[in-house]
Amino acid sequence: MKSPLLSLPGAVPAEGRDEGVAAHYGDLFREQRALADGSGLVDLSHRAVITVTGSDRLAWLHLLLTQHVSELAPGQATEALILTAHGHIEHALYLVDDGETVWMHAEPGTQGDLVAYLESMKFFYRVEVADRTEDFAVVYLPAGSIAEVPDGVTVRETAYGRDLFLPRAELEAYAAAHGPVAGILAYEALRVEAHRPRLGFETDHRTIPHELGWIGTAVHLQKGCYRGQETVARVQNLGKPPRRLVFLHLDGSEVVLPGHGTPVRLAADGADGRQLGFITTSARHHELGPIALALVKRNVAVDAELLAGDTAAAQETVVEP
Repeated sequence: MKSPLLSLPGAVPAEGRDEGVAAHYGDLFREQRALADGSGLVDLSHRAVITVTGSDRLAWLHLLLTQHVSELAPGQATEALILTAHGHIEHALYLVDDGETVWMHAEPGTQGDLVAYLESMKFFYRVEVADRTEDFAVVYLPAGSIAEVPDGVTVRETAYGRDLFLPRAELEAYAAAHGPVAGILAYEALRVEAHRPRLGFETDHRTIPHELGWIGTAVHLQKGCYRGQETVARVQNLGKPPRRLVFLHLDGSEVVLPGHGTPVRLAADGADGRQLGFITTSARHHELGPIALALVKRNVAVDAELLAGDTAAAQETVVEP
């Protein structure tokens, strides 16, 4: 779904998973600084928007999600995962309940599979699931923003900022009143800085929550059964995850950032050494320079110097080995 904000001056369309919104509006670092200072907004209107209504909505979702939501208070933001039977991450959801409806946003293009799964699990519960992506756009306001929220708009507020579920027809007018608008690259750079994983970037077909630090934030360890819980409990109680997320400071002399999937190796072994992981997301940060997240084998030493492709990389621990 193409955003109307792509018609703004300087807009450069994003590619890949973020197609449909702007990568930037002509000045990546200015856009990052504005967000870091609590001003402006980010157009996330390409993200999937799903609602669940009905008197059983929270009790029902509690059975399906990794998070404890049966007593979720109105206005309280949370995040949750849907796992496969083997505990691998299938969906990442960002939720809030407004007292009558659970609103959630998810990765672009995932709404079809997500709604189909939720519909298949309704059974006798009094719930209604709806894909509202065509009607509502997600707009991000950074932490510290003083932008007004229109009456009746559902807000998901976190330490990182606020997600607005804005009627899509109001997107252009809201951006004009509360800009400047920053592109998705600025948003992603701050996400990488904050070590926050994203489905489809930090995950592959075999990722489990422990590898990304999602235990606690998206996975509640003291709740009842859900699909994939056995794997979560076994790793938590009896072992360690096979991989772990790390944050990388990349050599700033390189012109091209290592892209998603770039092999990570020990610097001591050189570019022909054994692959120990891969780059998940890389970005150019307005203060830190080139940075990245990577998923590496758990036994990689926390102080080891690494290579991301041909780029030297110094690591910081995100998930303990």
